[in-house]
Amino acid sequence: MKFFASLALAGSLLTAAAPAATAQSSSPYHTRFAVDGPIILGLGAVSAFGLYRVQQKSGLSDAELANLKKEDVPKFDRFSAGWYSDRAQTASDLLCYPTLAIAPGLLALNKDVRSHYGQILGLYVETMLASDALFTTSVGNIYRYRPYLYGSEGGGGRSGKIATNSFFAGHTAHTATATFFAAKVLHDFNPGYAGEGLVWGAAAVVPAAVAYFRIEAGKHFLSDNIVGYVVGTTMGIAVPQLHKVAGRHGVSFVPMQGMNANGYAYSGLLLSKRL
Repeated sequence: MKFFASLALAGSLLTAAAPAATAQSSSPYHTRFAVDGPIILGLGAVSAFGLYRVQQKSGLSDAELANLKKEDVPKFDRFSAGWYSDRAQTASDLLCYPTLAIAPGLLALNKDVRSHYGQILGLYVETMLASDALFTTSVGNIYRYRPYLYGSEGGGGRSGKIATNSFFAGHTAHTATATFFAAKVLHDFNPGYAGEGLVWGAAAVVPAAVAYFRIEAGKHFLSDNIVGYVVGTTMGIAVPQLHKVAGRHGVSFVPMQGMNANGYAYSGLLLSKRL
């Protein structure tokens, strides 16, 4: 879910996004290797730096652990202070990690998406890295103790540096990114299709379930999950939207150039509007 998984996905963008430009006439998105490639590399660099910052963090000493008090947790989050559950952690992993592959994989079942699948995979990598860059930057620079530290469980994880990575919830953010990206792409290729409400509902429920288990596991407070959910939802919808072809639902400007019958070269913008 973190940077190494993102790097593997980034490779697919650099090899698949370029040919997408030849088939943009019926795709709702416009991608360019010359633009999106550097963005991918930049987001990957931000994610890597965030992970580097995580490695520079220090865990809590026994004295610091002993001084933690539930009363220091904001009332909004205090109900889960001290919670811990290996079972819930496993459940959150089993929901999160497969979803990162299943959500974009299911898009291939739609014939319209499948005809532009290289472009969509590239866009998915960019979207996921946008969330990952925000996540790693956050946990790499913000110290917030995980809820289980306010109890007595957690074993060796109580003094490790990842015990300070509560803000914000990465599992929730990445899952929401994947599910809302899939729902957004399916909508843009097939607006108003039958069962669209169920797809958006599933996109909302899966990361919410992940958030529930992360709270029960004592990994994140409610506010951490709310932020993660918002970040993931925003990236999953906003990044594809920023790549939308304007002319699909309104006015578009397309650069054009050529040579007229008299042998004079011309260039300009083609203004078109879908009726």
